[in-house]
Amino acid sequence: MAKLIQLVDELLGLHLTKSQEDAFEYYATELKRWNQNINLTRILDSQDILVQHFLDSLSCLLPIFKRSDKHTTIQLVDVGSGAGFPGIPIAIISSNIDITLVESTEKKCTFMNQIITDLKLSNARVLNERAEHLGQDSKHREHYDWAIARAVASLPVLAEYLLPLTRLSGYCIAQKTLVSKSELSQATTVLSKLGGRLDHIIPVDLPGINETRHLIVMRKMTATPNKYPRRPGMPQKRPLI
Repeated sequence: MAKLIQLVDELLGLHLTKSQEDAFEYYATELKRWNQNINLTRILDSQDILVQHFLDSLSCLLPIFKRSDKHTTIQLVDVGSGAGFPGIPIAIISSNIDITLVESTEKKCTFMNQIITDLKLSNARVLNERAEHLGQDSKHREHYDWAIARAVASLPVLAEYLLPLTRLSGYCIAQKTLVSKSELSQATTVLSKLGGRLDHIIPVDLPGINETRHLIVMRKMTATPNKYPRRPGMPQKRPLI
């Protein structure tokens, strides 16, 4: 984990504590162990886990630190968390970020709950739910300061998942590798329908990874119309245009 300490320092200017270092080491060990029985990830090399899972997840803190007060509790929702990325690494690093991890696959939720329990992450919880249902739930709709998703769909689809969950003046982050001009253009039109706009794009170069990652940061400007998100499956099946 010494390499992770160096990488986090270079990326965020933060020095991991011994307990945080131990937490990441335990997380990596359990990820590989559970993956023998549950398909959690195809990335199993220790160095790849450090860079492509942990460091990639923590890159989301770049815009969060820039736009938010580090001393104020931040409400964040991670949509399509899978094995806990990017939410759990963020929870390990930032105790002032209160994180809700949303995942529709029950087995993956079981894994995340175990990690959260074992690491005593009081600032994280798991919901076995679809984003479309959560976006229509009054307890979660327009509740979060930040809504994030890691490359689970195209930008128009991600916007329909994330913006209904984001409070007014809050932000969304879509983590993506390839971002075409046509996708950005289409997303700009869709964002306006959902009450948002494109704020900025942060390129992230990870060590040993040829493709540049991009953090697509969107801001919630007005309330999202009540008809969004549509029923489960529709955002993916028929993306907004």
